[in-house]
Amino acid sequence: MDPLEWPYRLRTARQKKRLVRKDLDKQLIELSRKQGELSKQRRDLPMISLRHPYHKCWKRQFVLHEDIKNLPNADFYQALLDKINTVKYHHDKSFKVKKRRKRQYGQKNICQTLMEISDFEWYKNWYKLSDKEQASFIRTESISINDRYLNVRYVYAEPWHFVLKVMPHIIYEVQLCDQVLEQEIAALDNYVERNNLWYRINRLTNGKSCKGWVYIEKPKYFNKLKNMPRYANKEAYLD
Repeated sequence: MDPLEWPYRLRTARQKKRLVRKDLDKQLIELSRKQGELSKQRRDLPMISLRHPYHKCWKRQFVLHEDIKNLPNADFYQALLDKINTVKYHHDKSFKVKKRRKRQYGQKNICQTLMEISDFEWYKNWYKLSDKEQASFIRTESISINDRYLNVRYVYAEPWHFVLKVMPHIIYEVQLCDQVLEQEIAALDNYVERNNLWYRINRLTNGKSCKGWVYIEKPKYFNKLKNMPRYANKEAYLD
């Protein structure tokens, strides 16, 4: 019987390899979805109150200036502050870190500013700002030399309305821990890390690799002859 008259179609070797690769990619996509589901389950675990709260560190955030508290529209500034406030934590109450300069160690203050709204967040009104609140911001532009793009930010025009205040960070409640869920997450992470699948999963799920990521070959895939010059002697190849 002529092979062209067979009722079914034979696949070539190239098609078989393509099917194997597609099947592996589908498994990686399903693995990524499974990791997302388990992470969501961990985030949705309830919080439980502690019988004995404890002091963990110090936190610093913005509060209203004393002069602003006495104004009739203090509620307006407080509502705006709740949307653009930032919080930083540090083990030291002074919020200073070591800085080395000219072989000597000193200390410098940790910088903290109000939240700057990006152009996309401003267009989508991510923080649900009213028209009066949006009028309190100014547009700033800067050019990134490395990435070569225009960085647009919206900054609060009068930051002196708010001052920084340091206060103790007390832990009153913690999130419930599920040991079975943690074991499943750890098993999936170890499998992906052991087989070096992060690069391929990110390529399949995000469409491209994250900026700054570098794919590093594992030692067992290193080719010893890859970077060896052609004019090397015979003993170098044998070694």
